[in-house]
Amino acid sequence: MLQGSNLVCIRGDRRLFRDINFSLEAGGLMQVGGPNGSGKTSLLRMLCGLSAPAHGDIRWCGETIRSLGEVYYRALTYLGHLSGTKDDLTAIENLRISSALAGTEIDEKKARDALRHIGLKGRELLPVKVLSQGQKKRVALARLLVCDTPLWILDEPLAALDIHAIKLIKELLEKHLIQGGMVVMTTHQEIDIAAAATHKLQLT
Repeated sequence: MLQGSNLVCIRGDRRLFRDINFSLEAGGLMQVGGPNGSGKTSLLRMLCGLSAPAHGDIRWCGETIRSLGEVYYRALTYLGHLSGTKDDLTAIENLRISSALAGTEIDEKKARDALRHIGLKGRELLPVKVLSQGQKKRVALARLLVCDTPLWILDEPLAALDIHAIKLIKELLEKHLIQGGMVVMTTHQEIDIAAAATHKLQLT
């Protein structure tokens, strides 16, 4: 279970949000919405442990994420708004390296299979710099096919994707949720994802 209690975010002299409370259980989806600058990415970074709330507490299975440290980080996969890929590396190299940095070693065949499944067949050995923005996004999203973490935290996972790719990601998220995983995501696009429980958190 992932819980947030009385979360407050302050950037500079501005308070982005306050009194944010939620509880997410296995099979649950939380969609975070709000206008640009409302703190959506800041909230996701807090949930990943990349920044700390000005006030409040984030807990995983009843324990604060600060006290859990690596135990918590190994339980989540975070994909930011930017693809985070390295332009001079191939799609396969990017996927293998990003997975290794997250604690999951995959061989070339597993990386190739994931990239093909995500719609990059024939582009696995191309340097990422020659790919379109949507294709770069697919390289990043391929990590979801090879990770083994219960909690996915995704910042605008549908940005730059075409209709076919959005359908594929929707199916991938639903499969993860059916298997008892949890998803926290931001998106400016309306998408209906089947989940055991769906929470919508609107920041202003």
